[in-house]
Formats: sequence, C-alpha cells, structure tokens
Amino acid sequence: MSKKTAEHHRSAAEHHEHAARHHREAAKHHESGSHEKAAHHAVLAQGHHEHAAHHTAEAAKAHVEHHGSSAATA
Repeated sequence: MSKKTAEHHRSAAEHHEHAARHHREAAKHHESGSHEKAAHHAVLAQGHHEHAAHHTAEAAKAHVEHHGSSAATA
C-alpha cells in the first residue's frame, strides 16, 4: 500500500474522531439548552464527516486501482 493510501486511511480516521468529539459537544450543549452552540458543533461535525468520506473514497479508489475490483468485495 502506498504512503498516500495509508495517509488517506489515517486522515479518514482522524476526521471521524473529530466528528465524534463535536457530536459529544453538541449533545452537551443541547442538553444544557445552548442550542446555538449545539448547532455550531453539529455543523462542524458534518464537515468532518464529509472530509472523512472523501478520504475513505480516495483510499478505496487506490485499493481498487492497485488490487483490482476484487478489493472492493473483500
């Protein structure tokens, strides 16, 4: 696996972790009635999800290009 593919995997994981933290913050603010802050963290979480999805797709694409379409079904 190339360094670039490994970096896509790492980046996807990091963005998922950031999204999870923002979701926890959003829940905390929502429970305390700070709905504006909750919404802010929810939007940040969504951005991290989108970045994670991009890196996930790039890593999967690299696997298919390197190993063929059988990598997608493994």
